[in-house]
Amino acid sequence: MQRLDYPAKGAKVFNEMLKVEAALGDLSIDVLMKEIIKIRASQLNGCSFCLDMHVKTARKHGEREMRLHHVAVWRESNLFSDKERMALELTEALTKLSPEGLS
Repeated sequence: MQRLDYPAKGAKVFNEMLKVEAALGDLSIDVLMKEIIKIRASQLNGCSFCLDMHVKTARKHGEREMRLHHVAVWRESNLFSDKERMALELTEALTKLSPEGLS
């Protein structure tokens, strides 16, 4: 199966993704929190390429395997802090916006 060429087919969405990436880069949250956010967004978007990339990066920075397995079910897990839960909640709210909402 051929992957979607985001820059060519979805330039507007791709540009919004780049803005989010730049905004995350400017925040003073630690790298593991950023990767947890990206992992959850990748799960919601169904992007195996991105999911794989962010899981590998999180592992490289010392994230525990069990937490990586629990990202998809974070509401039922006791492995995330209140701060992480808020970040995951916000990630889901922003990721689930319809493309029409990106005008």
